[in-house]
Amino acid sequence: MPLPPAPTQRASRLAPKAFEQAAALPDEATSNNTSATNPTRKVMGKSRARQEDANVATASKPTAETIALAVPASPKKAAGKKRHNGPTKLFVLDTNVLMHDPMSLFRFEEHDVFLPMIVLEELDGHKKGMTEVARNARQTSRSLDALAAAQGFDMTQGLPLNTTGYSDAQGKLFFQTQALDLSLPLALPPGKADNQILGVVRALEQMHKPREVVLVSKDINMRVKARALGLQAEDYQNDKTLEDGDLLFSGALALPSDFWIKHGKTVESWQQGPHTFYRISGPIVPTLLINQFVYFEAPGEPSLYARVTEIRGKTAVLRTLKDFNHQKNAVWGVVTRNREQNFAMNLLTDPDIDFVTLAGTAGTGKTLMALAAGLTQVLDDRRYTEIIMTRATVSVGEDIGFLPGTEEEKMGPWMGALDDNLEFLAKGDGGNAGEWGRAATNELIKSRIKIKSMNFMRGRTFMNKYVIIDEAQNLTPKQMKTLITRAGPGTKIICMGNLAQIDTPYLTEGSSGLTYAVDRFKGWAHGGHITLARGERSRLADFASDVL
Repeated sequence: MPLPPAPTQRASRLAPKAFEQAAALPDEATSNNTSATNPTRKVMGKSRARQEDANVATASKPTAETIALAVPASPKKAAGKKRHNGPTKLFVLDTNVLMHDPMSLFRFEEHDVFLPMIVLEELDGHKKGMTEVARNARQTSRSLDALAAAQGFDMTQGLPLNTTGYSDAQGKLFFQTQALDLSLPLALPPGKADNQILGVVRALEQMHKPREVVLVSKDINMRVKARALGLQAEDYQNDKTLEDGDLLFSGALALPSDFWIKHGKTVESWQQGPHTFYRISGPIVPTLLINQFVYFEAPGEPSLYARVTEIRGKTAVLRTLKDFNHQKNAVWGVVTRNREQNFAMNLLTDPDIDFVTLAGTAGTGKTLMALAAGLTQVLDDRRYTEIIMTRATVSVGEDIGFLPGTEEEKMGPWMGALDDNLEFLAKGDGGNAGEWGRAATNELIKSRIKIKSMNFMRGRTFMNKYVIIDEAQNLTPKQMKTLITRAGPGTKIICMGNLAQIDTPYLTEGSSGLTYAVDRFKGWAHGGHITLARGERSRLADFASDVL
């Protein structure tokens, strides 16, 4: 995972202590009992963090420094600001946390991190190979080597985590430098790595009371065993974009029923080409984002379907949409069947939109619409030179082993959805041309569609391409970044997925690469997202999605 820039979080800091001294100062820790931040939780928003930072500074020293705290500062200034005394925690990291996020060492703010010796042994055992886990293990080892090589620090007293440039990591890193009393119940065999880590956590808890010692692990069974032994255990949640998948940006907003009553007199409207523009103002404007869809549906009132194209201060400009529900606007023979599909087709066919994310359950038409829009813009409009399609090759069940053939032939079993939709699209376009016409159409379509594996995307640049990333919910944020940054001039990327069908281990709805992309790109002038809610595959598929 590439090294990110130092964070600009401005939350208040608590003074870290060497964990040898923490146990000897329980009274001081009690008297200065400041509520410690849980670093495994998702980092708070910048504005909220700056506000809390300013509040703390105001209560302690109302000087010019108080004003400076509310202004974004460089990482060097953030590292040098005054910290407050208070109890810090000691977090013991499981190996799977480091292999999941190599930067997890630096995500614990003012708290200290402890690595048992068995964790280093497991990292050494996983460093070989070209898998994502092996790369993360090697990067973690390099970070540990850089910290251990810092001059002037005694490893037994802890290594400051901010010596390599991560100023927000104000705690220390401790290695297991001596044998500990790993007393565990007889039911837990001591030869297993997980049980040795549990023994280390219990020993540290006894040594450093009343300081909190917390195990951080991505392994559910590991956390269950720790809690059964009376130890504190938490999941590593810093990688989660959202705490709750239901909070994901949907891309569309229903206007209130009194919208025309409140805004009718102040709305400005004008015609430009086939679109009508509306300039609105009022309390609804702060809730809008660029390229967000808004709609108004009420009996007896004129309906409105529009997209936000401009936000300036307290005013916003809405642009009406092209109606793809009508046969005259069919895209490669495909007509949209509901409101959300119409929103999606407007994004897919807009040349000003470079990045589109589509989320939805099975049968909502994601792949069909993306392919239809791609074929129209490649073969008819000549806007792009070809369609490139890829997907995460994660099996639902057991793997079928190695596959023979070229790259495209190896990807064949994973592209069943592509073949099904191409069959439908080719039938609709060449249905009146007979068997020869359909064969010619199929050959033309397949000549403009390239199937690529994500394993070979590193270093590539796609120029004037229409790129479809299917099953994007199975990608990690790092993989998503790798794919999106392949885009060159004139390229459009479409990411599609169903967050209810994540098959990758350790990925959840909150930490999926699709969720990450939707959250980071919302409000960008050249990106758009829509969540498709209604299935159009068949009544059987719709009913199965609801009840199974």
